[in-house]
Amino acid sequence: MELDEETVRQILVAGLAVAAFVAGLFFVGQTYGTNGGSTVSATGGVALVGLLGGFIVVMALVGLWLERQEFDS
Repeated sequence: MELDEETVRQILVAGLAVAAFVAGLFFVGQTYGTNGGSTVSATGGVALVGLLGGFIVVMALVGLWLERQEFDS
């Protein structure tokens, strides 16, 4: 199965966004972690909710941007 250039670009952009989200999760866990990192403080919980909301908005915007791109096939 051969992937066209547009599909590869979509996979790479989505993969980078997911990697940034995972890095954000790691950062929040390290910054707001308690008990040796097994739990997150209340402030960390708010940060996680903000991170998740931001990820949803970013993925929606990235999807919209990718959909509006015109690729020569």
